[in-house]
Amino acid sequence: MTKLGKLAKPYRIEHGKHFRLKDFDPADTGKMESGKDTDELLLQIRAKLAELQDMLYAQDRWGLLLIFQAMDAAGKDGAIKHVMSGVNPQGCEVHSFKAPSPEELAHGYLWRASQRLPQRGRIGIFNRSHYEELLIVRVHPEILKNEKLPPELVTKNIWDERFKDICAWERYLGRNGLVIRKFFLNVSKKEQKKRFLARLQEPEKNWKFSPSDVHERQSWDDYMKAYEDMIRNTSTPEAPWYVIPADNKWFTRLAIASAIVDTLEGLDLAYPQVDAAKRKELDAAKVLLEKKE
Repeated sequence: MTKLGKLAKPYRIEHGKHFRLKDFDPADTGKMESGKDTDELLLQIRAKLAELQDMLYAQDRWGLLLIFQAMDAAGKDGAIKHVMSGVNPQGCEVHSFKAPSPEELAHGYLWRASQRLPQRGRIGIFNRSHYEELLIVRVHPEILKNEKLPPELVTKNIWDERFKDICAWERYLGRNGLVIRKFFLNVSKKEQKKRFLARLQEPEKNWKFSPSDVHERQSWDDYMKAYEDMIRNTSTPEAPWYVIPADNKWFTRLAIASAIVDTLEGLDLAYPQVDAAKRKELDAAKVLLEKKE
């Protein structure tokens, strides 16, 4: 594990059997303090990320899928923006999953996520994802009625079945060269309230606020139970969850960036080597160019 991996390691869950959300402090900063040094560190990590992404694209063997889940106002959009700001847009795509469309509801719940998976050499980012099926659908089970499932399939075991299905699907993707890293931005209820009030009080942030945000906040405890159960049952060494402290945005971004760079450094990326035949072609092209004005 790299030095950056050690920074993110405390928040990485590979085996979720004994996971408890209460063991993770949303205000944790890893004993670091915000300042010039941490700003500089983030810039260095972003530069390294850009370098690794370039090799990922050139090598064209691995793909990387980053999944972000969180309560409203946890900072997903900002984290994605700040962490990925230095990468080449040609090699990175962000997909935000909203309520399913009629076409999506006519398929299995993993169908729409399958349509947006990154190809080899690319980084794909899911801002919310198929994991909504274990969160909002679980907190509001009436949503299941819109999924057109045969009634006999909606049993008390449906959530355990979905845990197993998602783990199997992610295992399949991993065996085909798609590396998956999942981030739960762990914001506290107190900090969420503070950010909601800022959205209401600051005109330039009004557009971010939706009355539904407050409605969902009423189900906070149910969501926390759903998140805990989800992480407990879908954390694997191949597709781990990172429970990232989200009360301090500067540290959230630093931890996420560190985890991504550590993942890419573990892939042994390199620029493709040119074989003898190709080298001969390049040498001939060089000679030709040098002769031309």
